[in-house]
Amino acid sequence: MIDGHGGNIYELARAQGCDPADIIDMSSNVNPCGTLPGIKAHLAQRIAAIESLPEVDAGTITGLFARHYGIGPENVTPGNGSTQLLYALPRALGTCRALIVGPTYADYDSACRQQGVTPDYLIAAEAEGFRPDLERLASLAAQYDTVFICNPNNPTGVMTPPSLLAELFTACPETVFCVDESYLPFAGEPAQSPRQPYFDLPNLVRMTSMSKIFKIPGLRIGFAIARAELIARLKKFAMPWSVNSLACDAVAYIFQNRSKADRFIDVTREFLARERDAIANRFKDSPHIRWFPSCTSFMLGQLKGPHTAAGVCRALADRQILIRNCTNFQGLSDNYIRVSLKNSAANQRFNDILSDFLEVT
Repeated sequence: MIDGHGGNIYELARAQGCDPADIIDMSSNVNPCGTLPGIKAHLAQRIAAIESLPEVDAGTITGLFARHYGIGPENVTPGNGSTQLLYALPRALGTCRALIVGPTYADYDSACRQQGVTPDYLIAAEAEGFRPDLERLASLAAQYDTVFICNPNNPTGVMTPPSLLAELFTACPETVFCVDESYLPFAGEPAQSPRQPYFDLPNLVRMTSMSKIFKIPGLRIGFAIARAELIARLKKFAMPWSVNSLACDAVAYIFQNRSKADRFIDVTREFLARERDAIANRFKDSPHIRWFPSCTSFMLGQLKGPHTAAGVCRALADRQILIRNCTNFQGLSDNYIRVSLKNSAANQRFNDILSDFLEVT
């Protein structure tokens, strides 16, 4: 699926007759604090690496990842972004019946359909703050061979406690759960290590991403973590040279500078907490929009009254701000938007323009 994603600054720039760099892209979920300091300079020094093929299996970064988290290399496989691994997973598992916990990322659906499977949905209720009904999920999961969960969830920003998920996975041993943790580094949860609290369960595949937290989405870096048997099945559908040379160098730099990377993540979390509070406080008494609590770099807003996502997105696009229309998320409607936080000045500009538009229309 190549439609329905955020980040199409090029299309908006053409429509506005401006340079893509002039667009404030609040539709793409990457770190508003920028890239990890030093990584771009490091990659510039490594540019000659593009003259040679990368490692066919990205074995070096697999080993670095495994050593850092204290797991075996047989428990990890890298990919050209977590999305590449996601699309391979239904084929590797032989998925026949799939359940998606929504509203969530559309590519879980697309990955199933490429396997010839039309997935079912369990939609979390707006009245419950989009927190998934785990009791209902536990009662349904045994009917499916594969269940997809995004945690923290995109676009709602909801984090389900890993301890509760561990109980769910243990209760449904015949069902394989794919848990997408691409946004976990933003959340500040204690379950950062793949060992905690449910690493070693045999029916779990976890997807992680370095692209978003370190703002290197163009390099496409993701990992799958699971029992060796599941990883072996996934590797059968791996493409050779799926992680390019500069992406491999970026991963190596991150793990070789892990203290710096950890400080960078801490600073990011603190910044995001302040900026989320600023948006929530600005609109807390607004009759026009409700912002849902989030632990990530983005927030989901529910529009009230006559306003629609298309109208709000259009008004902001006219001011060269790109946000996410959530109409095509299964379980949402044209009353929902998602905004991905940027620097303080951009966030303030967004607040001002959105407030003015909602008040006068």
